[in-house]
Amino acid sequence: MGKKSRAKKSMLGSKLKQNRRMPVLAVLRTHRRVQVNKFQRDWRRRKLGIKG
Repeated sequence: MGKKSRAKKSMLGSKLKQNRRMPVLAVLRTHRRVQVNKFQRDWRRRKLGIKG
């Protein structure tokens, strides 16, 4: 139950930023060809696989 290393913390932060929905402006601009964010995940279903 130790502290997070700097590398792990930055990795978790970048994954947190990726886990947002697609911007509405992007969906409207592409006429709904792009609707899903392929990096989005659910914390119950898909794990990150970050060790240590």
